[in-house]
Amino acid sequence: MADLLHNQFPPDSLEAKDLEHLLHPTTNLQQHHEVGPVVHERAQGVYLWDNHGKQYIEGMSGLWCTALGYGERELVEAATEQLEKLSYSQLFGGKTNEPSILLAEKLKAMVPFDAGRVFFGLSGSDANDTQIKLMWYYNNAIGRPEKKKIISRTRGYHGVTIGSGSLTGLAPFHKHFDLPIPEVLHTDCPYYYREAAEAETEQDFVDRIVDNLEQLIVREGPETIAAFIAEPVMGAGGVIVPPPGYFQKVQALLVKYDIFFIDDEVICGFGRTGRAFGAETFDIEPTTMSLAKAVSSAYLPLSAVLIPEFMYEPFIAVSGEIGTFGHGFTYSGHPVCAAVALRNVELMEERNIFEHAATVGEVFQQRLRGFADHPLVGDTRGVGLIGAVELVSDKETKASFDAAKGVGAYLMNRCEANGVILRALGDTLAFCPPLIISEDQVDELFTRFATALNETLQWVR
Repeated sequence: MADLLHNQFPPDSLEAKDLEHLLHPTTNLQQHHEVGPVVHERAQGVYLWDNHGKQYIEGMSGLWCTALGYGERELVEAATEQLEKLSYSQLFGGKTNEPSILLAEKLKAMVPFDAGRVFFGLSGSDANDTQIKLMWYYNNAIGRPEKKKIISRTRGYHGVTIGSGSLTGLAPFHKHFDLPIPEVLHTDCPYYYREAAEAETEQDFVDRIVDNLEQLIVREGPETIAAFIAEPVMGAGGVIVPPPGYFQKVQALLVKYDIFFIDDEVICGFGRTGRAFGAETFDIEPTTMSLAKAVSSAYLPLSAVLIPEFMYEPFIAVSGEIGTFGHGFTYSGHPVCAAVALRNVELMEERNIFEHAATVGEVFQQRLRGFADHPLVGDTRGVGLIGAVELVSDKETKASFDAAKGVGAYLMNRCEANGVILRALGDTLAFCPPLIISEDQVDELFTRFATALNETLQWVR
């Protein structure tokens, strides 16, 4: 294989070195070795350039995360100032630092529920892994050791650690990894376009899948179920927007059976849906919340788990008995990451980014819906500045393309050729541009996409 790769690219090129040295996450490794990498070299605002000088408009905010776009000087300066002042500090053993304290205070004030404490990590995966551990720790602390199971949903994405990867409801993240673990259950995804029965209304569909959830709870025993976890809009599972009333009916069940609601805002948080948090867009009342990605606009890694005070209080006595609260990471509350995240959320407020996302989101959604009549498109869906176009081989029957044909991947590659970065989730193309995108840039993004979509249609035919 090494000889083949060296023939494909000059041996001293970044492409050849990538193929020789890196193990890429979430990548078709066989295909990667056939076509090679795209090397991103620089970026500014909503644009990136590769190492050959080709420009791309960013349609995915990196991985749903670069909310303020690239090259924001205020965040560079925040990082530089903190690096010079205090480059590292830990939170173990009661140590602390100013950026972590101020960021925790800020996040508690922003979220739409009565948060009591903030735990810092580095990724959405570790945040949701922490959520599992805190649910277990809490129920042990209050004398409910049997109340441990977490209900997630098929197509949900919550991370890739052993715990959060189990919460994820996508087969590629389970196969050959021996996941999910037994304590994690999965219920229906609110994917009306694909999973509704023939002639079933949205309301009937919601009633049916919520009834399925209740049957699962009763069958497993509500005394064994600690929490239900959900993204307000499912991201990596296909940008699934729930039908009206879905979360209200789910929430009523959770209250009935004393089950906590873990709100995974890793993608939806900080303006993506046109409100500060997806919970506000969909009237969710969380028990706990996971944050990451846009909390720092991905300038430095940071995640946060917010829990209510009533969960925190039993931790005090139990950790006293054990001798410590035995959870945490070397980089929990890293002062440079926290300083950048704090300045990031301050800029969002100072520049009215959430309001901008809501306004431009209307233009974005209008352009997105305009593809509904295209011969390849079965469904368009989204809210705010997140959306998707789903490809079909037959619009009337909703028949999908044979997965082996890779139509979605072909379209993603044509988008790349036309200078727009999108992500293929099977035969669904996901859109998630930086929140700073302008109306003219939205038009540019979709104009380039339209060219790629028509090129794909010709290829299919």
